[in-house]
Amino acid sequence: MPRVRPRPWLGFQVRRTGPMVGLILQIVLLTILATSVGLGVAGWVIGAAYGFVTCAVLTRALDGAGLVALGPADWVTLVRSTFVGCVAALTADPFVQREPVAVLVAIGIVALVLDALDGGVARRTGTVSGLGARFDMEVDAFLILVLSVYVARSLGAWVLAIGAMRYAFVAAGWVVVWMRGRLPQRFWRKVVAATQGVVLVVAAADVVPGPLMVAALLAALAILVESFGRDIAWLWDHRVVAPT
Repeated sequence: MPRVRPRPWLGFQVRRTGPMVGLILQIVLLTILATSVGLGVAGWVIGAAYGFVTCAVLTRALDGAGLVALGPADWVTLVRSTFVGCVAALTADPFVQREPVAVLVAIGIVALVLDALDGGVARRTGTVSGLGARFDMEVDAFLILVLSVYVARSLGAWVLAIGAMRYAFVAAGWVVVWMRGRLPQRFWRKVVAATQGVVLVVAAADVVPGPLMVAALLAALAILVESFGRDIAWLWDHRVVAPT
């Protein structure tokens, strides 16, 4: 019996299955929001754009890493990413007739719960990877950014510093060469990111008195500054110095 030779486009197709499933799920969730809370054009544009960008970037990352498919933990992160896209859509849409606070908070809680699961899934299945860790980190960062935009509407623009910190750090690396170094793994960094998400979701729910909520946000911002400050100090101490 002749051996069947693999078709060259098969790997191309398999690599794109995961990201495309994520994009389809994103569109389905946006459709549900449109029918349930009246998501308008602005929200649709933001949510769909987020889904398309995530699909394109993740597909390219899989190709660059030489991977043929997403791992089990990556699937958890992908589902969480679609919920983050919904939070972005609700935050960006000024035409929703009634403020969907309960829906936004519920989706944010689901995203936080999934964030607590993907790392454990990766360790138990032995599928820890650099791509998975980076994907998880970027989804975390975007959720924090979107939630900070939402909370800043009621508590002040200073809350945006929480969401913008990660992106300011990345932008600094474009200018300062030594800040592009590879940081060591640190569990505290994950704890700090999770804390930002929890505090921002509570602030979005508006269930804590204003002064107490401001104090909690200031404390979250303080530990965020400490975490990034420690990373910057480590990069400075381990920078490559050109010989004189």
